[in-house]
Amino acid sequence: MYFSRFATSLYLLSFAFLLQTIVGTDPLFHFCSSSEKFIDNGTYETNLNKLMGYLYLAAPPTGFGKGSVGENNDQVNGLALCRGDVSNTDCKACITESSSEIRKRCPDNKAAIIWYDYCLLKYSNVNFFGQVDHQNMFYMWNLNNVSDPDSFNQKTKELLSNLAQQAFNAMKMYATGELELEESEKLYGLTQCTRDLSSSDCKKCLDDAISKLPNCCDGKEGGRVVGGSCNIRYEIYPFVNS
Repeated sequence: MYFSRFATSLYLLSFAFLLQTIVGTDPLFHFCSSSEKFIDNGTYETNLNKLMGYLYLAAPPTGFGKGSVGENNDQVNGLALCRGDVSNTDCKACITESSSEIRKRCPDNKAAIIWYDYCLLKYSNVNFFGQVDHQNMFYMWNLNNVSDPDSFNQKTKELLSNLAQQAFNAMKMYATGELELEESEKLYGLTQCTRDLSSSDCKKCLDDAISKLPNCCDGKEGGRVVGGSCNIRYEIYPFVNS
């Protein structure tokens, strides 16, 4: 269902994929996830502001934070996740930017989500903790094709499946690795889940993301399946911080 929802955006996303290394502070994508609106300067907005302040402090030390503020119809639930290789300073900067930008793009929405290369920020009036997000997802890919797509696709699946196995067992629910290709080339990969998920749900989320690679990235030199609960990425060049 969501593939058709994003079909009109896919070419633009692939173009944005190439620009990301140049415009590093631009968000990858966002959704104003709810049609419900809150009243300006009302209790919900006050609670949302408090939650953003809390996540700014809570997430950077470990790379993840979640919390709820308020009660009943005015309760706001949210989380922030930074990529597992990102420093405390860069994590904090990304959360600051994302919390500001999402309020501009979804000014009165009770639920929204935004992704950057270094972080994810999500909030909602619905308590979504511990549930795999099947709604918010998008794809990105490199425009260049590989010479032997069948072999390359198999190696990509092998690498990401191995990393998914590592990630769901890891404290950070994050794993990176590489795989040797022909002619001294390497394939690099990343898998990560939000840490409100159980280990088993993390694995399910990553396996589902890997199964969607043919929808976007068949025979492409790089690609991502990015969701509200997990994401996967592969490239033929190193892309994580050492």
